[in-house]
Amino acid sequence: MLAQAAAQDPGTGRGRPGPPLWLLLELTYRCPLHCVFCYNPTDFGSVGRELATGEWLRVLEEARALGSVQLGLSGGEPLVRDDLETIVAAAHRLGFYTNLITSGVGLTETRLQALAEAGLDHIQLSFQDSTRRMNDFLSSTRTFELKSRVAALIKKYRYPMVLNVVLHRLNIDHVEEILGMAERMGAEYVELANTQYYGWAWRNREQLLPSRAQLRRAEEVTARFRERVGSRMRIFFVVPDYFETRPKPCMSGLGQVFLSIAPDGVALPCQAARMLPGLTFPSVREASVRSIWYESPAFNRYRGDGWMKEPCRSCPERGRDFGGCRCQAYLLTGDPANTDPVCELSPHHHLVTEAVDRAERRGTPLAAEQPLVFRDHRAGEDSRA
Repeated sequence: MLAQAAAQDPGTGRGRPGPPLWLLLELTYRCPLHCVFCYNPTDFGSVGRELATGEWLRVLEEARALGSVQLGLSGGEPLVRDDLETIVAAAHRLGFYTNLITSGVGLTETRLQALAEAGLDHIQLSFQDSTRRMNDFLSSTRTFELKSRVAALIKKYRYPMVLNVVLHRLNIDHVEEILGMAERMGAEYVELANTQYYGWAWRNREQLLPSRAQLRRAEEVTARFRERVGSRMRIFFVVPDYFETRPKPCMSGLGQVFLSIAPDGVALPCQAARMLPGLTFPSVREASVRSIWYESPAFNRYRGDGWMKEPCRSCPERGRDFGGCRCQAYLLTGDPANTDPVCELSPHHHLVTEAVDRAERRGTPLAAEQPLVFRDHRAGEDSRA
């Protein structure tokens, strides 16, 4: 078997991985929102038919037998699936810790009660901003009031209040107001996750990348807020990759702990990996989760360090950051095996610093303004602001 051969071959620089502890089911790409920072593939309309209920249940059984313990239910918007409760109940019976990642659209009290009875453990609710105007603009929907009602329902059913807000140039100056909103809602956890530039976010990067001054102010506001609220609220502020000098350990290394299943059954080592050239990712319709995880050439391609080029190959940090993000390397340089250009040692680091420098100039008379491209449900078509 390929995985066994890899474990015995020192030239590959990889050993046999452990199980996929973290399983993400992207149940659908359908979504009522049209967010300008969505990471779903821009051509998702051409993706094949979604897995049926029975197919999802088989994936859960196989992944749990392999050792998966934490389950994310995502999309798109997973609530558009009318079998969500069935999937949650099966996951609960199998012993998964289940987390619903949702915009809140479709989460009525009746549905929330059914999900609670099915054994749902955790709900992460997203907002786009702290104001109705900006929240609804960024998602091209009228959902702010709905989200506020859903937040109250989550508290009513005694779930931990977990709010997620994706930050970017258009809302990062509102961090103080966003945190104030979270406090009023009784949030225990807030994730301020700066935009990762894939999918629609990649297409809108020039409009979404904040300036250094914006980022600095947001960090200062967050630090002051943390000091004031203490342990009442845990706040996670994820700095944008583009403002770092060392890459993040993407997914703790591709194919090490994280497994994502796309709506059509394609298995991926990260949600965005479908874009990587030269790889054919297997489908759970045609192979078992075990064989996909251990034997698939696509999953083994970037395990270990045998694939690395310089400067990663001889870098003492390679076992810690795994060369950074393969998708980011591909989007910026055209070669997914290159060092993530976020790293200051990368020969392509200038591509990141130049993008940040352009963000500094936005709003000046010399800056070229471009329209935002909203997530569109029609394959190959754009919706522009």
